[in-house]
Amino acid sequence: MLSFTPPDSNRWRLSVAPMLDWSDRHCRYFHRLLSKHALLYTEMVTTGALIHGDVARHLAFNPQEHPVALQLGGSEPKDLAHCALLGEQWGYDEINLNCGCPSERVQRGAFGACLMNEPLLVADGVKAMVDAVGIPVTVKHRIGIDKVESYDFVRDFVGEVSGAGCGTFIVHARNAWLKGLSPKDNREVPPLRYEWVYQLKQDFPGLVFVLNGGVTTTEQVQQHLQHVDGVMLGREAYHNPWWLSQWDAQFFEGHAPALADTPPEVLTRESVEQQMVAYMQQELVQHGTPWPSIARHMLGLRHGLPGARRWRQVWSDHKLKTAPPEQVMVLAHAGSRA
Repeated sequence: MLSFTPPDSNRWRLSVAPMLDWSDRHCRYFHRLLSKHALLYTEMVTTGALIHGDVARHLAFNPQEHPVALQLGGSEPKDLAHCALLGEQWGYDEINLNCGCPSERVQRGAFGACLMNEPLLVADGVKAMVDAVGIPVTVKHRIGIDKVESYDFVRDFVGEVSGAGCGTFIVHARNAWLKGLSPKDNREVPPLRYEWVYQLKQDFPGLVFVLNGGVTTTEQVQQHLQHVDGVMLGREAYHNPWWLSQWDAQFFEGHAPALADTPPEVLTRESVEQQMVAYMQQELVQHGTPWPSIARHMLGLRHGLPGARRWRQVWSDHKLKTAPPEQVMVLAHAGSRA
């Protein structure tokens, strides 16, 4: 069994999940404006995309996104080690291996949730990455596969993979059904078993466990943090992003290092929107990025407020896609007050 220094669990206290087509670099820039300390994850990037594709397109990110983790999809240890090293060289703070995605496309690539059936292969991949990089290597996985429900299955998986040098496990507290359910249904139909994640922490007290799945309120986060080291939020954080603006004070007070030379600021939705407009302008000039591909991530910013529907309509109006984003912002606020 490999020996490793136990990681600082505060790093994973609260995080935003890797979400395909959502948690791109523009989304992460937006989320970082709302929380200085939450850990942000990339969309899953396959090893094949990095080995055979445009590395810069997949790995470039804004330095303001730190702390940020790269999630890899793959199963070949040599390829994982190569791509983990690329991630470290590009400046990521963590490499995460996807062992939880149940989609058939991912299964055809022999990675994702189906890897839970091959813990020795996962352990080999983890060891290869641990040997290749000096940043944390973590694993995101489910509690089981298909309709076979056995705590022993996930316990043994964690035991095998931790022996290869993984000190942090992000556990989506549902089974992954590899056949018969869509990815959307896989996030909703298999029952949540939070108690199994709690039990993992009891059985492996020296490891870090982050709970994921079905968490939508501050009260739920507080409850889970009494049993595990961290909580990962996904769709609720994306659709109601203003929630992130409360996280630093509620969950990181006394648990995260102070940011040097960064005076506390009073956030408002308007100030965040203005910063995003400035970012859109910068991206257009530097990279030719059209603002709608950035604005789509902030459509939930005024969630629950009067006029939010009209505000969203303006920001998502394709007839305005050639207008300067600062003009769209003015129109959005005028419309939301109408």
